[in-house]
Amino acid sequence: MTRGLDVQGLMQRLEQQLQAGKSLDGLYVISGDEPLLVTEALDSLRALASRAGYAERTSLVMDARSEWAVVTGATQNVSLFGDRRLIELKIPGGKPGKTGGDTLTSLAQQFSDGTLSDTILTVSLPRLDRATRSSKWATALQQSGVFLDVPSIGRPQLPTWIGQRLARQGQRLEHESLEWMSDKVEGNLLAAHQEILKLGLLYPEGPITPEQVREAVLNVARYDVFSLRDAMLSGDAERALRILAGLRAEGEGLPLVLWAVGDEIRLLARLADIQAEGRDVSGAMREHRVFGAREQLLRQALRRLPARLWPLAVQHSHDVDRLIKGLKVPGRLDDPWEELARLVLRVSAARTA
Repeated sequence: MTRGLDVQGLMQRLEQQLQAGKSLDGLYVISGDEPLLVTEALDSLRALASRAGYAERTSLVMDARSEWAVVTGATQNVSLFGDRRLIELKIPGGKPGKTGGDTLTSLAQQFSDGTLSDTILTVSLPRLDRATRSSKWATALQQSGVFLDVPSIGRPQLPTWIGQRLARQGQRLEHESLEWMSDKVEGNLLAAHQEILKLGLLYPEGPITPEQVREAVLNVARYDVFSLRDAMLSGDAERALRILAGLRAEGEGLPLVLWAVGDEIRLLARLADIQAEGRDVSGAMREHRVFGAREQLLRQALRRLPARLWPLAVQHSHDVDRLIKGLKVPGRLDDPWEELARLVLRVSAARTA
């Protein structure tokens, strides 16, 4: 059993195992909310498994409603050519359900017993909350395999992360340029990765001047409606309004932006009613297929804002929709973008319910 390795530590350990002629472990669990880092970890594992002779690969995406017998079958089927196999199991929602949990527990036991000696299984999950991490299936996976906890790279850590990635290319930036670049990519790790690769193509190894960075990276901030939604739910009003202004400047369709904001507000209004009635909010979230980081943001918004706000916010979103259609709404601004900004500010304002 090995727990808590970072990506680099894991890859170094596996490389050493192969160089020493040792076999790879059978079970790897990768947990994290950074798609880029999770994908890189899976790519590295796949390459090492290929070098170790695991030529047959099967990839499965599962959730609580999936037919988990498929996973069991993939591990039990005998290869036609006797090849060792790599099975990649992805659970995007992080909730396998009862059948899935039982299947994962059984597989973990088989890897502990050495029953699946010709198989490597990778299980990729979002970051698990405390309750899920202590569940029977998650505990079994952690105890039977190598557990890779992929870190989330927030805005404070992003300059250091960018600097480390540039160093791999033999390049370096001044601290001020690293901060500027982090602001420009809006905390988007994938966007930062793309700009780092671009700098590697444009400039030779060594220091890169602030002017060169600005010329290469200028105007690459990625604005999208889901970033707006997340900023609004987390109570980051300044960032939410900045993203909204960016979407407007980039010509994003206002109906799409309102859909992303309004749909979330309507869901929160329903959840607030369920919570006020003493019913199961978790069950309602499952019904609406809300998992992982988004679930945490919704819960945070429910705690932060009073229940009486949500019906008013729903009506506010309807008013913005009427403005988009060219109708006048008493008490609202004529510009639907400006009125949408007021709605976003209403939900993202930091206060306690």
